[in-house]
Amino acid sequence: MSDELRAAYETFLKTEARPVAPQGEWTTEQILAHVSLVTAATITTVSSVASGAVTTYDNRLAQDPWTLDRVSALAGERLRDRIRAQGEALCLLAEQLSEVELATAVPTLLLSNGECLVDAPVTVRDLLAGLATTELPGHANQL
Repeated sequence: MSDELRAAYETFLKTEARPVAPQGEWTTEQILAHVSLVTAATITTVSSVASGAVTTYDNRLAQDPWTLDRVSALAGERLRDRIRAQGEALCLLAEQLSEVELATAVPTLLLSNGECLVDAPVTVRDLLAGLATTELPGHANQL
Protein backbone atom coordinates (compact mmCIF):
# COMPACT_ATOMS: atom_id res chain seq x y z
CA MET A 1 0.00 0.00 0.00
CA SER A 2 2.63 2.54 1.01
CA ASP A 3 4.76 1.85 -2.09
CA GLU A 4 1.88 2.83 -4.39
CA LEU A 5 1.14 5.86 -2.26
CA ARG A 6 4.77 6.94 -2.20
CA ALA A 7 5.00 6.56 -6.00
CA ALA A 8 1.83 8.63 -6.47
CA TYR A 9 3.25 11.45 -4.35
CA GLU A 10 6.55 11.35 -6.25
CA THR A 11 4.76 11.54 -9.60
CA PHE A 12 2.51 14.35 -8.40
CA LEU A 13 5.42 16.38 -7.03
CA LYS A 14 7.44 15.97 -10.25
CA THR A 15 4.56 17.22 -12.42
CA GLU A 16 5.26 20.57 -14.00
CA ALA A 17 2.69 23.26 -13.33
CA ARG A 18 0.69 24.70 -16.22
CA PRO A 19 1.38 28.37 -16.96
CA VAL A 20 -2.24 29.51 -16.56
CA ALA A 21 -5.31 27.76 -15.18
CA PRO A 22 -8.14 27.27 -17.66
CA GLN A 23 -11.18 29.48 -17.04
CA GLY A 24 -13.14 28.27 -14.01
CA GLU A 25 -10.50 25.81 -12.78
CA TRP A 26 -8.26 25.97 -9.74
CA THR A 27 -4.89 27.66 -10.01
CA THR A 28 -1.73 25.63 -9.47
CA GLU A 29 -1.48 27.05 -5.96
CA GLN A 30 -5.06 26.04 -5.16
CA ILE A 31 -4.43 22.49 -6.46
CA LEU A 32 -1.33 22.23 -4.28
CA ALA A 33 -3.19 23.60 -1.27
CA HIS A 34 -6.01 21.11 -1.89
CA VAL A 35 -3.58 18.18 -1.99
CA SER A 36 -1.92 19.45 1.19
CA LEU A 37 -5.28 19.67 2.98
CA VAL A 38 -6.42 16.25 1.73
CA THR A 39 -3.14 14.74 2.88
CA ALA A 40 -3.44 16.41 6.29
CA ALA A 41 -7.00 15.09 6.67
CA THR A 42 -5.83 11.60 5.70
CA ILE A 43 -2.97 11.76 8.21
CA THR A 44 -5.47 12.78 10.89
CA THR A 45 -7.79 9.91 10.03
CA VAL A 46 -5.01 7.30 9.89
CA SER A 47 -3.53 8.55 13.17
CA SER A 48 -6.93 8.46 14.84
CA VAL A 49 -7.57 4.89 13.72
CA ALA A 50 -4.08 3.86 14.87
CA SER A 51 -4.74 5.40 18.28
CA GLY A 52 -8.13 3.74 18.65
CA ALA A 53 -10.03 7.02 18.48
CA VAL A 54 -13.37 7.41 16.75
CA THR A 55 -12.89 9.42 13.56
CA THR A 56 -14.45 10.51 10.28
CA TYR A 57 -13.08 11.59 6.90
CA ASP A 58 -14.55 14.70 5.28
CA ASN A 59 -12.90 16.54 2.37
CA ARG A 60 -15.14 19.64 2.32
CA LEU A 61 -12.54 21.92 3.92
CA ALA A 62 -10.07 20.94 1.19
CA GLN A 63 -12.50 22.33 -1.40
CA ASP A 64 -13.22 25.70 0.19
CA PRO A 65 -11.73 28.50 -1.98
CA TRP A 66 -10.91 30.78 0.98
CA THR A 67 -9.15 27.93 2.80
CA LEU A 68 -7.22 26.95 -0.34
CA ASP A 69 -6.00 30.52 -0.81
CA ARG A 70 -5.14 30.83 2.91
CA VAL A 71 -3.06 27.63 2.92
CA SER A 72 -1.32 28.72 -0.27
CA ALA A 73 -0.52 32.14 1.19
CA LEU A 74 0.74 30.72 4.48
CA ALA A 75 2.95 28.06 2.89
CA GLY A 76 4.09 30.23 0.00
CA GLU A 77 6.85 28.75 -2.10
CA ARG A 78 7.23 25.85 0.36
CA LEU A 79 3.87 24.29 -0.48
CA ARG A 80 5.44 21.45 -2.52
CA ASP A 81 7.91 20.84 0.32
CA ARG A 82 4.98 20.64 2.73
CA ILE A 83 3.22 18.09 0.51
CA ARG A 84 6.45 16.08 0.22
CA ALA A 85 6.80 15.96 4.03
CA GLN A 86 3.12 15.17 4.57
CA GLY A 87 3.23 12.42 1.94
CA GLU A 88 6.26 10.86 3.57
CA ALA A 89 4.62 11.04 7.00
CA LEU A 90 1.47 9.42 5.65
CA CYS A 91 3.45 6.64 3.97
CA LEU A 92 5.38 5.96 7.17
CA LEU A 93 2.13 5.79 9.14
CA ALA A 94 0.48 3.54 6.54
CA GLU A 95 3.41 1.11 6.73
CA GLN A 96 2.75 0.63 10.44
CA LEU A 97 -0.96 -0.14 10.22
CA SER A 98 -2.17 -3.63 11.02
CA GLU A 99 -4.62 -5.50 8.81
CA VAL A 100 -7.35 -4.74 11.34
CA GLU A 101 -6.57 -1.01 11.20
CA LEU A 102 -6.49 -1.04 7.38
CA ALA A 103 -9.89 -2.77 7.40
CA THR A 104 -11.41 -0.21 9.77
CA ALA A 105 -14.40 1.49 8.14
CA VAL A 106 -14.52 5.24 8.67
CA PRO A 107 -17.64 7.38 8.02
CA THR A 108 -16.62 9.27 4.89
CA LEU A 109 -17.93 12.28 3.00
CA LEU A 110 -16.19 12.99 -0.32
CA LEU A 111 -17.26 15.85 -2.54
CA SER A 112 -15.96 16.88 -5.95
CA ASN A 113 -17.09 19.98 -7.83
CA GLY A 114 -20.00 20.36 -5.44
CA GLU A 115 -21.24 16.81 -6.00
CA CYS A 116 -21.27 14.09 -3.38
CA LEU A 117 -19.20 11.14 -4.55
CA VAL A 118 -19.22 9.16 -1.29
CA ASP A 119 -21.35 9.41 1.82
CA ALA A 120 -20.72 6.03 3.43
CA PRO A 121 -18.15 4.16 5.50
CA VAL A 122 -14.87 3.54 3.66
CA THR A 123 -12.00 1.41 4.94
CA VAL A 124 -8.67 3.03 5.71
CA ARG A 125 -7.15 0.78 3.03
CA ASP A 126 -9.59 2.16 0.45
CA LEU A 127 -8.99 5.77 1.55
CA LEU A 128 -5.25 5.29 1.02
CA ALA A 129 -5.77 3.45 -2.27
CA GLY A 130 -8.10 6.19 -3.53
CA LEU A 131 -5.49 8.79 -2.73
CA ALA A 132 -2.83 6.80 -4.60
CA THR A 133 -4.87 5.76 -7.63
CA THR A 134 -7.42 8.53 -8.13
CA GLU A 135 -6.84 11.72 -6.12
CA LEU A 136 -3.12 12.32 -6.70
CA PRO A 137 -3.06 11.22 -10.37
CA GLY A 138 -6.17 13.30 -11.08
CA HIS A 139 -4.59 16.42 -9.65
CA ALA A 140 -1.30 15.71 -11.41
CA ASN A 141 -3.29 15.78 -14.66
CA GLN A 142 -4.77 19.15 -13.66
CA LEU A 143 -1.32 20.64 -13.19
